[in-house]
Amino acid sequence: MDHDEARTRILDAAEKLFYDRGIQSVGMDELRTTAGVSLKRLYQCFPAKHDLVEAYLRRRDTRWRTALTAYVTEHADTPEARPLAVFDWLRDWFAAPDFRGCAFINSFGELGATSDGVARAARDHKRALLSYLTDLARDASVTEPVAAGRQLALLVDGAITTAAITGEPSAARQARTAAEALLAAARTATAPG
Repeated sequence: MDHDEARTRILDAAEKLFYDRGIQSVGMDELRTTAGVSLKRLYQCFPAKHDLVEAYLRRRDTRWRTALTAYVTEHADTPEARPLAVFDWLRDWFAAPDFRGCAFINSFGELGATSDGVARAARDHKRALLSYLTDLARDASVTEPVAAGRQLALLVDGAITTAAITGEPSAARQARTAAEALLAAARTATAPG
């Protein structure tokens, strides 16, 4: 097994175990066993657990945002529909049997106070999501896209957290309804009167 294959297997194992159970509850020996690599190979790929945690979060960020963007692009026909499609994607994600909430909120809550790398990865993810939502709001011709993007981000994080705690995918529908009202009000403010 070459370095790249070992790294991929380790990251796959880390994503499953860390997301399912949390970072601190998973030891390197369990990761090694799940990935099917030697302990030596694990430490060649990731010299310390914090290196693996940061790589897991960075990869998850890329995958999560890529999946979200692809869904929105595929399912929304107009710029006005794109911000709402975000909440449709969330609904599908919340209904998945392995849904455990936001990996970044979870990781920040678990290690953000003691790990600069985790805190940085979580903040970078949230900044990238905010930027995407702001762009969607701008394309949807709202009055203040920066403010609308921030409000949409709060609705997204609130829906994710609520769904994780309650186990109810309906949090996405409720957040979508709030987003519809928010965007309608933001467009009304720009309509000539």
